[in-house]
Amino acid sequence: MTYLTGKIALDIDAGAPNNGRGDNNRGEVKHLWIGRDKHPYVSAQAFRRWLRDSLPVTEAASPVIRTGSGAKQQAYTSGRPDKHLDDDLFGYMVAIKNENYQRDTVLATGTLVSVTPRQPAMDFGTMSRGFAAGENPVIHEHEHYSAELGGGILLDLPRVGTFELDGGGLRRTLSADAAKEALGAGAVEVQLRGMSCLRLPLEERRRRVAVLLRTLAEVRGGAKRALHYGDRTPALVLLAPVKGGNNPFTRVLAAENNQTVFDTDVLREEVDVWADELDGPVLLGWAPGFLGDQREVASKNLADLINDGRLTIGHPRVLLRALADGIQAGRHDDWFEDPAR
Repeated sequence: MTYLTGKIALDIDAGAPNNGRGDNNRGEVKHLWIGRDKHPYVSAQAFRRWLRDSLPVTEAASPVIRTGSGAKQQAYTSGRPDKHLDDDLFGYMVAIKNENYQRDTVLATGTLVSVTPRQPAMDFGTMSRGFAAGENPVIHEHEHYSAELGGGILLDLPRVGTFELDGGGLRRTLSADAAKEALGAGAVEVQLRGMSCLRLPLEERRRRVAVLLRTLAEVRGGAKRALHYGDRTPALVLLAPVKGGNNPFTRVLAAENNQTVFDTDVLREEVDVWADELDGPVLLGWAPGFLGDQREVASKNLADLINDGRLTIGHPRVLLRALADGIQAGRHDDWFEDPAR
């Protein structure tokens, strides 16, 4: 089995990409406290929404079904991962009368938290357009901040296009009718991790991973784009094919003297320690200018890993698109298998 796992970072410049619950015309960005320090963050739910919204228009999104009213409302997608890439990769839960189906996410994303403490600034504004002379304006305030946000990411490749049928209750992915339809459309029966499953053709599974990687290279979104538009593509992406699904690279970004630093010593030691689990070179996509001149310093400090073919450094968009091309061309088909370990 192989997982693509690692770290992504966003470079937020005077932005408010994910807001919390406002009160009294006062908007606050989402943040958490670590000790006495405030760290703004973008929730995993928000980032996943950006990814969904950034998928190519040619990918038909799974339709959302809404039922009930008031406090007894439900909303869920169609729950057809055989037909829809987003149901396949992002997961879902359908819990209605006499029917319970769930797909655990194939793409796991962490909360993108500011690496260093940052105190958001409060922006003051008014609305008075069209008001009569002498009328008081409507006052509103909202927070924004500049920070480097980091979070983990993991893609379970053998489960892409593979849908569990065993298990009780919510463990089942497809109804009997949906499974029958998927079989008729070309899915085959397989065993994965002790469960009976249906699996799509390998060509489609490759394609779905390639679409996701290309989307990650061009993701867009975020709140308050009218006032705080900014780049939301990852400024840094570290991805490694790892056999066991562990993520050794969660600590490559650190705070030092209130600045975000990329710790090459951490990366070097993790690459060495996890060498038996790595299933290919580590890819480090790093946008020029992010973290000043640290990319050039890291390239020099890690030159031996680069020369040995254990590490590749380049622009995030270039590396992600090249990886997508390689997967779609069938050069990494072994990553989709799940042999006994």
